[in-house]
Amino acid sequence: MSDLPAGARAVVVTASNRASAGVYEDRSGQAVAAGLRDLGFAVEGPHVRPDDVEQLVAVLREAVDSGVDLVVTTGGTGLSPTDVTPEATRGVLEREAPGIADAVRRYGAEHGVPTAVLSRGLAGTAGRTLIVNLPGSTGGVKDGLAVLGPLLPHVVSQLRGGDHV
Repeated sequence: MSDLPAGARAVVVTASNRASAGVYEDRSGQAVAAGLRDLGFAVEGPHVRPDDVEQLVAVLREAVDSGVDLVVTTGGTGLSPTDVTPEATRGVLEREAPGIADAVRRYGAEHGVPTAVLSRGLAGTAGRTLIVNLPGSTGGVKDGLAVLGPLLPHVVSQLRGGDHV
C-alpha cells in the first residue's frame, strides 16, 4: 500500500491488434492492472483496443471524462507502422509531462534493456487525470511501474488540488 489519496482510481488500456483480435492473451495490460492495485488504486480494465488512433482516443477521453486519477496504456509505443498510441494520447493531452516518459525510458536502458529508448511513449495530463504510455511488454510495464510508484501519490494529490509538499 502507498500514500495515495483515498479513493484513487485508474484505468488501464491495452493497444494491440493481436490481443484485441484474440490471437493472444493481453499479459501486459493484466500486469499494469495488478501493479496499480498493488499501489493502492481501484482499477478498471484493461480495456483492449486495436492499434487505431480513433478507438484509442475514444477510450482515453472516456476515462478522462469519468474523472479517474490515472490512465496507463500499454502497447503501441514503438517504431512499427501500426504503433499509434502516442499519437492518440497526444490528441487527448492538455499538458505533457516529458520527464515522466523520459524517466521510464532511462530506467529501462539503465537496467539492461537498451531498446527501451525506442519507446515513443508520452505522459501528461488531461483535466485532473495523468495519462502515461508504457511499452507493450511485461518487462516494460514492470520498469514503468517502478518509476511511477514513488511519483503517483504526489501526482494524484497535485491533480486533486493539493499544495506542493
